[in-house]
Amino acid sequence: MKVSLVALAFAAAASARKMTVYNACPFAIWPAMFTDMAVSGNQRPTHTTGWKADPWTSRTFDVPEGWKAGRIWGRRNCGNFNLPAPTQQCLTGGCNGGLVCNLQTGTGVPPATLAEFTLSGGDGLDYYDISLVDGYNLPMKITNNKGCPQPNCNKDLGPGCPAALKGPFDSAGFPVGCKSACFANLDGNPGNSKNCCSGQYNRPQTCPVSGVQHYSYFKNGCRDAYAYAYDESSESALWTCPTRLKADFTITFCP
Repeated sequence: MKVSLVALAFAAAASARKMTVYNACPFAIWPAMFTDMAVSGNQRPTHTTGWKADPWTSRTFDVPEGWKAGRIWGRRNCGNFNLPAPTQQCLTGGCNGGLVCNLQTGTGVPPATLAEFTLSGGDGLDYYDISLVDGYNLPMKITNNKGCPQPNCNKDLGPGCPAALKGPFDSAGFPVGCKSACFANLDGNPGNSKNCCSGQYNRPQTCPVSGVQHYSYFKNGCRDAYAYAYDESSESALWTCPTRLKADFTITFCP
């Protein structure tokens, strides 16, 4: 039996989820999106991977039902996207590719607050979180339309950031970011680091909270966020929603 192209298109649309990105900051940001295609395969949004968001504006687009290992973040203080290095294009969060992040390598330069998603992730659940594992650059909240948990990191972690992690700074000297202890390389060997949970410390058993410098600053500031790689043990880092509910999500910057 033949199935019409219209019917196929309708089925595809029905299986998609809505993702809204809202900039509630009083300044422009440049949202970005990346999908780890080694995990997600061809299940990635067709929406552009980078755009400018003026204050109080939002954008809604479809993401596939099977979207996995997806992340969305905001870039700050961006200027000339024709410059070769992401760190020259934006003060925080810049990506390979310029305004539109490269599909293979455009993950974003830390520090950057991340919204991470794995939809239809197994056990009948969607998984999502706010991650400060790569550091912080913007307050963020994730909400949904199905009454599932709504993680909120609404504190500006820049001004109070420990001196060794603070920055980068804007032209007025204001800290628009707070690096993670891993990205700041506080223990001098990122390939074998308690702060990075790498090398011999690459398991939860060998990378406890007690070995991660400045963990409490991030966790006390944003209780609902990942403060280091294995923060699931806090029971306030990884959030779930039943896949059968087909939740739509909204990411709000500066909630």
